[in-house]
Amino acid sequence: MPDLAAVNRMEEDAFVGLLGGVFEHAAWVAWAAWHERPFASVAALHAAMMRAVRAVPGETRRAFLNGHPELAGPEARARSLTADSASEQGGAGLDRMTEADAAAFDRLNAAYRARFGFPFIIAVRGRSRAEILAVFEARLGRDPAAEEATALDEVAQITRMRLDRLIDA
Repeated sequence: MPDLAAVNRMEEDAFVGLLGGVFEHAAWVAWAAWHERPFASVAALHAAMMRAVRAVPGETRRAFLNGHPELAGPEARARSLTADSASEQGGAGLDRMTEADAAAFDRLNAAYRARFGFPFIIAVRGRSRAEILAVFEARLGRDPAAEEATALDEVAQITRMRLDRLIDA
């Protein structure tokens, strides 16, 4: 695990190689942040990465959000999630559900995507399946702009935890 000083000294390819998977299927976020080196802290690195996500045009941000898997969705059942997503969803028990729970997630995933145009995103680490389902249902009634902002805030939580596992602070 490299420390922040080592990360700051990395050439572009090494930097993107280490951090390119932090944001789901979006190595471009690491590439954008590389140009802001050096970072005084992991928090500053993360802030640069989130600025890159928030600065792109709305269409690009939507495509970015659509790069995230549905919770307990088809990618999870096919075991084709990224290692981080598989670990996070598995830690919340989303890989060990009853048929009724799976059906509830399928119903909510479809309703959410139909309403907002991207998958439901939540930092599942430390949350129970029941809590996730309750938040899922509550967020379905939200305004689309507010929900996109919430999805990005959840991405921020997820990716900060991922960075903390990759860089020795």
